[in-house]
Amino acid sequence: MTRRLLLVNGPSLNLLGTREPEIYGDETLADVEALVSRVASDFGFEVRALQSNHEGVLIDAIHAAREDCAAIVINPGAFTHTSVALRDALSAVALPVAEVHISNVHAREEFRNHSYISGVAQCVIVGCGVQGYEFAVRRLAALTAG
Repeated sequence: MTRRLLLVNGPSLNLLGTREPEIYGDETLADVEALVSRVASDFGFEVRALQSNHEGVLIDAIHAAREDCAAIVINPGAFTHTSVALRDALSAVALPVAEVHISNVHAREEFRNHSYISGVAQCVIVGCGVQGYEFAVRRLAALTAG
């Protein structure tokens, strides 16, 4: 049986590479997905990637992951700070979760200091650029080994 990771990217992450490159860098969402797929394959994972600007679409994908995924890498974007529903979905599926933020959210606006997601994540990676996604995959691989 193939092991699978769900890669979830929330609102405005479709604009990576052009959106505020001084904060988010110049890598695109396609670059992120390729990086995650490449690193995940080293650990025997295939990746299902989803980006949406709509909360319900993300929740539905997380619920579906319960059926065929071993873990979830999520950059919830702005939903980090607003979505109890996204937190509840992650909690309900009972899969290991790695929360990723490209920028250091703690060095930015005060409202970005609170995450509804962190309390249900096995690890939180902030401020490492897109390399944070690689760290997330490696950590989830370690957590799901065996």
